[in-house]
This record gives sequence, structure tokens and C-alpha cells, in this order.
Amino acid sequence: MPRNTRNQLRIIAGEWRGRKLPFADVEGLRPTPDRVRETLFNWLSPRMEGARCLDLFAGSGALGLEALSRGAGEVIMLDQHPKVIKQLQANLTLLTCDRAVVQQADVLSFLQQAPDKSFNVVFLDPPYRKNLLAPCCELLSKQAWLAKGARVYLEIESDHPLPVLPDNWELVHSKKAGQVAYHLAIFSK
Repeated sequence: MPRNTRNQLRIIAGEWRGRKLPFADVEGLRPTPDRVRETLFNWLSPRMEGARCLDLFAGSGALGLEALSRGAGEVIMLDQHPKVIKQLQANLTLLTCDRAVVQQADVLSFLQQAPDKSFNVVFLDPPYRKNLLAPCCELLSKQAWLAKGARVYLEIESDHPLPVLPDNWELVHSKKAGQVAYHLAIFSK
């Protein structure tokens, strides 16, 4: 484990509560803050046990690892950066977790494929100022990635408006914390 505590995240609750894990030192990588994750997983808690989750732009792995710690049945974590992928795989090995798959992929290209199965929870926290939220939402909805009643977490910089969501999504929660605005939407077919 690196001595640099700047590149560590802490699992908040569940099986690995309090566990600190390193994350890759990659420019622009910013784990979802603890208090934001706490609120998010309070929103999701009734749906987390056994859930099939998709962590797009996984980065530090904070969201996917927290979901696994809280009982998610499966998490697929995607990111484009090789250092991120390597660290996520190392963290899963350290935790002896076999309920996650880490895949190096461009998220937009990945979402253009037809999925094998749909997901109950999707974490959508793209790099800031890249305008990736709207096209990801459209592809998630259009390509049948979402199970009926799926929850979609959306994170965006607080000074940037949330894009218009697909018609079959209902925004149920919205909050701000510092430079982060975060939202939860429900997909209804």
C-alpha cells in the first residue's frame, strides 16, 4: 500500500467498512467524496443486495467497490486508462473479490453494443467538462442496458447544468456538495 494517503479512498460501510485502498495517480481522477457516497448509498440501500451494477468511468473504483462492500451481486467496472485498470484489479485481488469484472474500454463505444443482461444500478460519473453525460444517458436508455426500475447515479460539476434526461427517466434525488452536483434517476420502460 503506498504511503501517500492522498491517493487513497476509504470504503464507508459493509463488508470492507473502514478499509483504505490506493487508487491510480492519474490526472483528473477524483473519487466521489465520502459524504456524497454516504448519501448515494442511503438512497440505494433497499436495492443494493444482489444488484447487478455497471460502474462507467470507474476511476478510483470508489462507487463500484462501495457497492460490492454493501452486497452488490456483480459489478462491471469500465475505464480507459491502463494504470486505473491495473490498480482496480489489484484492489479486487487484495479484497479477494470475485464478484467484479474490470474492463478497459471507451465507455461510449462500449455502450453502443447490445448488453447480455440489463443492470439494476448504473454509476455515471464521467470526467468533468467533457460533455459525456448526455450521450451516455441516451445510449443506456436506447441500447437496453437498464432493467425496469433501474437506478442511475449521475455526477456532474456543480456549476454545470444536468442535461435533459431521456423521457423514460424520472429524476428522484438531487443534491450539491462543494464542486459536485449529484442526482439519482429511475428508469421506467
